[in-house]
Amino acid sequence: MPKKLTQLGRRVPLPQSPKDAKLEAVENPHPGSNYVVRFTAPEFTCLCPVTGQPDFAHFVIDYVPAKFLVESKSLKLFLSSFRNYAAFHEDTTLFIAKRAAAAIKPKYLRIAGYWYPRGGMPIDVFWQTGRLPADIWLPDIEVEPYRGRG
Repeated sequence: MPKKLTQLGRRVPLPQSPKDAKLEAVENPHPGSNYVVRFTAPEFTCLCPVTGQPDFAHFVIDYVPAKFLVESKSLKLFLSSFRNYAAFHEDTTLFIAKRAAAAIKPKYLRIAGYWYPRGGMPIDVFWQTGRLPADIWLPDIEVEPYRGRG
């Protein structure tokens, strides 16, 4: 049973860091059905841990829920809490994925982090956990690789 929701329908301040953010869950209304939930965050920002300059990413998070769903307002606040948080691309991507997986314990979860160039090179990070059920159609991510201005 998920804990009582503390953010949905309330005015809540932006968490100061992702470590302080609450990622909340709600009961899955269709726990006996396999289906995919997709969250897309095309304007994610955090800070470079070396220079303090902003880093930008486009995230796609797909999951097949079991008993719980990610409550979307808490996810938005969680992702926004990275704005003033400094971490490398790999750490940030896996931090997000592992917190989501811990919050809802899905049957399957994958994250695709498409990071814009740092030092002239884009760094894309992918991670998944669980098994994709055989009866699931998982759409392509459909994020174009970075091609510069060309």
